[in-house]
Amino acid sequence: MTYQPPRALPGLASPAPVARIVPAVPLAPMPALAVAGATTAATAGLVAGPPIASLPIGEQQAAAALASFRQSCPGLLRRDDVSGLTRREDWRAACDAARQVNGGAGGPALAFFQQQFEAVQVGDGKAFATGYYIPEIAASRDRRSGYDVPIYARPSDLIDVDLGQFSADLKGKKIRGRVEGTNFVQYHDRTAIEGGALANKARVLAWAADPVALFFLQIQGSGNLRLPDGGLMRIGYDTQNGRDYTGIGKLMRDRGLLAPGQASMQGIVRYLHERPEEGAAIMRENRSYVFFRELSGGAVGAMGYEVTGAVTAATDPKFVPLGAPVFLSMDRQDASSLWVAQDTGGAIKGANRFDTFWGAGAPAEAIAGGMSARGTAWLLLPVGTLARLNAGAAAGGATTPRR
Repeated sequence: MTYQPPRALPGLASPAPVARIVPAVPLAPMPALAVAGATTAATAGLVAGPPIASLPIGEQQAAAALASFRQSCPGLLRRDDVSGLTRREDWRAACDAARQVNGGAGGPALAFFQQQFEAVQVGDGKAFATGYYIPEIAASRDRRSGYDVPIYARPSDLIDVDLGQFSADLKGKKIRGRVEGTNFVQYHDRTAIEGGALANKARVLAWAADPVALFFLQIQGSGNLRLPDGGLMRIGYDTQNGRDYTGIGKLMRDRGLLAPGQASMQGIVRYLHERPEEGAAIMRENRSYVFFRELSGGAVGAMGYEVTGAVTAATDPKFVPLGAPVFLSMDRQDASSLWVAQDTGGAIKGANRFDTFWGAGAPAEAIAGGMSARGTAWLLLPVGTLARLNAGAAAGGATTPRR
């Protein structure tokens, strides 16, 4: 991947960066049939992947992934895996071994993955990957001329409900809403929030200069605010209003609003800027709204750990255990790598769906904004996991792991 300095676009404060794509030929998935209607990896159909030693993983990739895996180990050992694939104890041997890898000659990080893991394909293994990054937008801590788009903290009346407390059949399912009289109702959508529904209910962390920039910062989930005095304020995802996410890129493509080659984030941003009123209406069709908190350190993923560019991936935890390594072989060279599932995303749902994280800055924006890669995915699970799951299925037992 080579970063290309972008040309200036009329009417925009800064140009949208563009990346040159280096194509690649993805490895073919193992023969398998996807199970229609599968709700977890354990019900999607599992087959053994190729030997890890046969996968094109370099030592540098392996070392970076090892650092993120080691960071994820405390979470792996205490969290319940809702994918139905692993038990907490399954990860102990790999986590213990990860602490002993110190680097040096002979490819120790790559050897670690080859010795501790096996590749497992979920369903047909056909993967789709997008990208995200840490954006930087102009904002002010106080409202002033040119800065009048509120960036909200979590509202005081937003309530999370764990449905598993009411029914065992709903374990792992949560909803968000608010109380209205004696009823629990959906929380305000984007249109209502932009219309002032949060007055006296949510603190304003800062005021953004550009509503389009804030919209895409919400999609990314965290970002940097460049203040008028040149200072930097870091904010990260706190929660969301409970409304379903609608990808406006697909919506705009379906309506013929984007010409071929314009469906990247950069093309969408340009369209929204050039047509402010129409753009505002389009953005409101995504009823999901994200609330932020100020950060003192780096960007943090769903596991509670700092995310790492070109290593961290957001996944659906029902299909990929949070903290698990994943190898992607894609039709883009930059996306073909060893990743660690340390994050989630509102639009990242289903088997073999990934959102790759690229860090901060213009090169990261260039790669993430145009990322749309297809290929094959294999989860790296502790050795013996697939045999245990198959034995449980053959015996007619439940494949959902116990603590």
